[in-house]
Amino acid sequence: MLEHRDRVEPEASHDETVRRRERAAFLDAKLRGVRTPESGVGHLYQQYVVRVPGNGRPDRDAFARAVRAKGVECRVPVKTPVHRLPEFRQYVSLPETERAADETLALPVDGSLTKREMQRIASACNALGGLLEPALRVPAP
Repeated sequence: MLEHRDRVEPEASHDETVRRRERAAFLDAKLRGVRTPESGVGHLYQQYVVRVPGNGRPDRDAFARAVRAKGVECRVPVKTPVHRLPEFRQYVSLPETERAADETLALPVDGSLTKREMQRIASACNALGGLLEPALRVPAP
């Protein structure tokens, strides 16, 4: 279980959702190592969340700093898993949840982004090795 976003996003219009899906499809095609989850049909893409593999937070945070230095806004979508918050603290082991919180990064997919801006996002990420994978994995059969 992951913490809700820090901000509540207003409900997007149909046109905005279509534009976000187009931007997400562009990133799906251009970013090396990113796959769209099979269950992505109907996704509103209020966020485009990828995983930065490696050694968790240090690698994800270094990747985020490098992408920001290239002019691409990004943010950590989940800073603390819900089961670690004081009001919900549970003494459970949720290693995949912990790993997701440590590795995920949200890239912009706002409907207002131009094709040139989308190309800059893809180029900035790919220049860093393109070491991205989807935040949602389809379990192996």
